[in-house]
Amino acid sequence: MHLFSLVCVIGGGHAGCEAAAGAARRGAKTVLLTQKLETVGELSCNPSIGGVGKGTLVREVDALDGLMGPNIFLRQAGIQFQILNRSKGAAVWGPRAQIDRQLYKENMQKLLFDYPGLDVRAGSVFDLIFDPDSDNPWGKVTGVKLENKDIIHCSQVVVCTGTFLSGEIHMGLKRFPAGRLGDAPSVGLSASLNAAGFKLGRLQTGTPARLDGNTIDFTGLERQVGDTVPVPFSFLHDAVDNADNQVFCYQTATTPETHQIVKDNMHLSVHIQETRKGPRYCPSLEAKIIRFGNKAKHTVWLEPEGYDSDVIYPNGISCSLPEEIQEPMMRTIRGLENVKMVRPAYGVEYDYIDPRELGPTLETHRVKGLFLAGQINGTTGYEEAAAQGVVAGINAGLAALGRPPLLLSRADGFTGVMIDDLIVKGAEEPYRMFTSRSEYRMSIRSDNADLRLTEKGRLAGAVSDDRWVKFDRSRRAMSDMKKLLKSTSLSPQAWANQGITVQYDGIARSAFEILRYPGITTAHLMNLVPSLKEIHPHILTWIDIDGQYDAHLARQEADVRAFNEDESLILDPKMDYSSVLGLSSEVIEKLRLVKPTTIGAAKRIEGMTPTSLVSLLRHAKRTWSQSQRLSTAEI
Repeated sequence: MHLFSLVCVIGGGHAGCEAAAGAARRGAKTVLLTQKLETVGELSCNPSIGGVGKGTLVREVDALDGLMGPNIFLRQAGIQFQILNRSKGAAVWGPRAQIDRQLYKENMQKLLFDYPGLDVRAGSVFDLIFDPDSDNPWGKVTGVKLENKDIIHCSQVVVCTGTFLSGEIHMGLKRFPAGRLGDAPSVGLSASLNAAGFKLGRLQTGTPARLDGNTIDFTGLERQVGDTVPVPFSFLHDAVDNADNQVFCYQTATTPETHQIVKDNMHLSVHIQETRKGPRYCPSLEAKIIRFGNKAKHTVWLEPEGYDSDVIYPNGISCSLPEEIQEPMMRTIRGLENVKMVRPAYGVEYDYIDPRELGPTLETHRVKGLFLAGQINGTTGYEEAAAQGVVAGINAGLAALGRPPLLLSRADGFTGVMIDDLIVKGAEEPYRMFTSRSEYRMSIRSDNADLRLTEKGRLAGAVSDDRWVKFDRSRRAMSDMKKLLKSTSLSPQAWANQGITVQYDGIARSAFEILRYPGITTAHLMNLVPSLKEIHPHILTWIDIDGQYDAHLARQEADVRAFNEDESLILDPKMDYSSVLGLSSEVIEKLRLVKPTTIGAAKRIEGMTPTSLVSLLRHAKRTWSQSQRLSTAEI
């Protein structure tokens, strides 16, 4: 059977869901292929979304009209909400939600199965179909072949295979092919990518056992509660409607006895003996004990998996010990003395592709029309996958329709930071997003993701009318109120009469400037500016943070302008680097691998010397006309 579509997305995980919706939302006829329809939107590991850095990615996906944020809201799939780092500055706030695993999956399936322009089908992709292309020595993708011999013809393919690409599960000394426990891996696709010349590597990750909550003694364990006034993940929602029905998480810790059992059985874990790279920032219990041998305990969070579920997820003790060792090991932990396992922990090893094979749209340099998103690019985490998926999907849809791409730079958001890190530096270990990875984190915060990205998404045709109207109304209200606050000035004595003490220097200060003072928010200005009482709390938060960071943002804007100057001079990714005078053979090799599209990206390549940059810049200026410079707005 032959089917025809514009875009084909392979994989129904977080990257695949966002990619399929993004391509369809842009107006390209799209098909999403997944091994099992019932596992679309599955939370394969932890029952939570967000966190420091990661929460900002979710907000950015939402700002581009993605699905993850609204899905948390639907049918109360979010069961506990927190802003991590709330006591610190807004630049490091981390929105996080505990998730009802079953509701989230059901919500995502309903959203996708009814999504306009999207056809979701069960099928396992065996091979990619390529055709030669005179403009590209490696050709272009023209379709996919399924294991049942069906062929889907398309001009763009987005591969979002997660841990399924030649996936192999490790449990003790046992190893067997699977991308997730109970689900077969994708082997043919891995061979197809290898045959196309892609450089494949192997990475590792793992997941902890699932526990029967009825066998856990929560007495005396530290209880973690949600925020009293929880903040929704999606900018479409004004409040969390189950704020009074949030679940509790509990904190416990491993013990020296736990560690001894792990040490005594380390030789029985093939996963830890392998030389593959595992996640540094979410390591297995075995890796923690090896790496931090002097620590007497490691924190374990006991997280519920849903309102109607007794299953508990023990965050912090993923392992790949033999199944018969796992339960005795966990019973050395306070509260788990009589615990019963529902499902054992295991490790998984899988193929990934060096992300330096990609450009900023997440299309491969090697094959035209082939996009990659998620763990296949060396990342780890739902949020990183979703953010790549929405960018790859929108760009696949744009390419299918012959439209200009959506490009996100490091100054635009954490999604841009992540993509730039991947395509310039590669990923020798699973990549995880942190606020510290961004040099512009004061301006690319979780609270202002829509101010940064929704207009870009709208210009790309990927933001709905409903979202745009709501956003534009909020943005106008914020702009008008900031103007009013800036035009409202008082003397030091007049501010003192308002209960706000400033230096008695005779200098009048605006209400907006007063927001720079510690502890001052718009709540302190409502008597002076009564119209503030009519503004939505979300908009007031914007204004508070902009006022607090105003002086710092001015300096960061200067840094962004300098950054954009480098990003504005584009380079031809097909450039013959050997023809550039003054480049060493080592630099030429790195440029051929990364194929930077701007001078800024070239500058960020490890080992790029100042002399090499001057040579590259001179060559670019000589061979590219001024009309081929990108404006700052386009970057």
